[in-house]
Amino acid sequence: MRYLWAMGQEHAGETSGHAVPRPWRSAFPDIADWDAPIETGTIPALLERSAAQFGEASAIEFRDRTISFRGLAASAEALAAGLLRIGIGKGQSVALYLPNTPWHPVAFFAVARTGARVVHLSPLDAPRELAHKLADSGARTLITTDLPGLLPAALALLEQGTVDRVLVGEDARWGPSPTAPPAPWSERVLRVPQAAPPSDWPVLTPQDICVLQYTGGTTGMPKGAMLSHGNLTAAVSIYRNWRQGALAEPTQPHRVIAVLPLFHIYALTVVLLGAVARGWELLLRPRFDVATTLADISEKRATYFPGVPTMWIALANHPDAQHCDFSSLRECGSGGAPMPFDVEQRVTRLIGRRLGGGWGMTETSPAGTRIPFNAAPAPGLIGIPLPGIDLIVVDRDDPARMLPPGEVGELAIRGPNVFVGYWNRPEETAAAFHDGFFLTGDIGMMDAHGLFRLLDRKKNMIISGGFNVYPTMIESAIYEHPSVAEVIVIGVRDEYRGQAAKAFVSLRPGAVPLTLDDLRAFLADKLGRHELPAALELREKLPRSPAGKLLAQTLRDEEAAKTPAAT
Repeated sequence: MRYLWAMGQEHAGETSGHAVPRPWRSAFPDIADWDAPIETGTIPALLERSAAQFGEASAIEFRDRTISFRGLAASAEALAAGLLRIGIGKGQSVALYLPNTPWHPVAFFAVARTGARVVHLSPLDAPRELAHKLADSGARTLITTDLPGLLPAALALLEQGTVDRVLVGEDARWGPSPTAPPAPWSERVLRVPQAAPPSDWPVLTPQDICVLQYTGGTTGMPKGAMLSHGNLTAAVSIYRNWRQGALAEPTQPHRVIAVLPLFHIYALTVVLLGAVARGWELLLRPRFDVATTLADISEKRATYFPGVPTMWIALANHPDAQHCDFSSLRECGSGGAPMPFDVEQRVTRLIGRRLGGGWGMTETSPAGTRIPFNAAPAPGLIGIPLPGIDLIVVDRDDPARMLPPGEVGELAIRGPNVFVGYWNRPEETAAAFHDGFFLTGDIGMMDAHGLFRLLDRKKNMIISGGFNVYPTMIESAIYEHPSVAEVIVIGVRDEYRGQAAKAFVSLRPGAVPLTLDDLRAFLADKLGRHELPAALELREKLPRSPAGKLLAQTLRDEEAAKTPAAT
C-alpha cells in the first residue's frame, strides 16, 4: 500500500522573503511548542496511521454502537475501492450531502483516497445554492443518505440534471433508523459501491487538492476555497502543537462531543481530523440537543465539548444544566462566531472552567489564533497566532505597509494551513494575496505582546449561529421580489445567534406592503434557513452617498446607536 506521510520543516515565517516580528513567542513562551515542525501529509495517510496505531479502540460512538479506528479505515477503503471501480478518481469532484452520520467520515476519507476532490454541501443550503456549488465544482456524483430530509432533495437535483448519479448510504447500517421510504433504485440511484482494495491506490501528494470548501460570496454566489491535503494535515499538526486549552494532550484519550456539523470547516478539522489523528473517540450526534449533550457529559463522561455560542447559550439557559455533573469535562471550546462576554462568564461559572476560543477562516483550514488563558479578557480579543502561523496588520489601502502595534488595519495571515486559492477564480485568488500573506478582510489590531483584537469586518460578513452569512447574497435574492425597489441587508445583534440578518427595503410605487413573513416565504427556496432575514424594516428611502451608492454603514451606525455595545 503506497501513501505519503512527510515530516515537513515548513514554518509560516519562511514562506515569504520578509521576516515579521513575533512578539507572542516571548510574551507567551510556554503555551505552545513554537519550534516544533509542522507535519504535512495526505488525509488517507492520516487515517491509515491512526488505524495502525489505535486499532480496535473506539473512533466513533453513534446510536450507542461503536466503530473502531480499524473499522473506520476498512469501511472507507471499501467505499474508495467501489468509487474507483465506477470511475471516480483524480481530477474529479464528488459532492457529500450528509449530516452528522458515520457515512460522512467514511465517505470523506473514501473520496480523499481516490484522489478526487470533496465538495461539502450543507443540508441548510437552498436549492439554488446546491445547484451553484455542484455546477461550479463540476461534481456530477453526489453521495447522500436515505434520511427523509436529504434524499428527496438529492433526487430533485438528479431530476433537474444537476448531477448524473446519486449514491445512497443506507442509514440503517448504523443502527435503528428513522422511518424513511425506500430509495427508488435505478441506474442513476445506487447504493454506495463497495469493493476489495486495489493492488495500488492512486498516488497522492500533500499538494493535491482534497476539499473544495465553499465560502460565501461577498460579491455574488459562494466560491470554492481549495484546501490541499497538506493544508488540512498542517492545520491538525498546528493545533496539536498548542499546549494549552482545548487541544492540550490529555493523559487519556478524549471523548469528544461531535455535534458540530462535519461539513463545516471548524468541525472537519478540529473535531473529525483532530480526533482521528490523536486516537480520540467521537460521540457523534446528528444534531444539537441540550438534553442529549447533558447526558453525554454526566452519563457518558465526555471530556471535550467544542461548540459554538448558540450551543453554549442554550445550555446555560436550560434548567437541567444547573444540576448536571460537569466534572468529566477537561476541555471546552467555542468557535465559529464571537462569544458574548456575559455568556462566557455564565458558562465559566456553570461548568467550572474557562472556555477556549480563537479565530480562523475557511481559507485557513481554519487554524488562526487561540486565546491564552492568562490573557486578560477584552472585547474582540482573538488571542495570538497558533504555532507555525504568522499574523500581521497591514494598511487597508496599501497591504505592502505593515502597521506597528496599536494601529488598526486589515489582518493578513500566512502559514502551511492557508488555502491554495479560489476554485476557477484566478483573479480573485491573486487579489486575495500579497507577498505570501492572505488578506483576510477582517479589521483588527495587535498589541505589544502579540495579542490580536478583531474590531470589524471589511467585507461586512454576518456570522449567525456559527455560519457565515453574506448580505450581498440575501440582497440579490430579495431583489427578485416584485414589490422591492431597493434593499440593504446588515447584521444586527441577536441574543441567541450572535448576529442575524435585517433587511431594509424600499418598495416600488403602488406595491402592496410587505411583511417579514411574506418575505421569508418568498425567500424559502432561494436562501438557506440560516440566511433568512430575522427582521424587516420598510423605508421610503434608503441612505445614499453623494455619488448615489447605497450606504449600509449608515444603517449599521443607526442600529448600533439603539443597542448598548456588548461588554
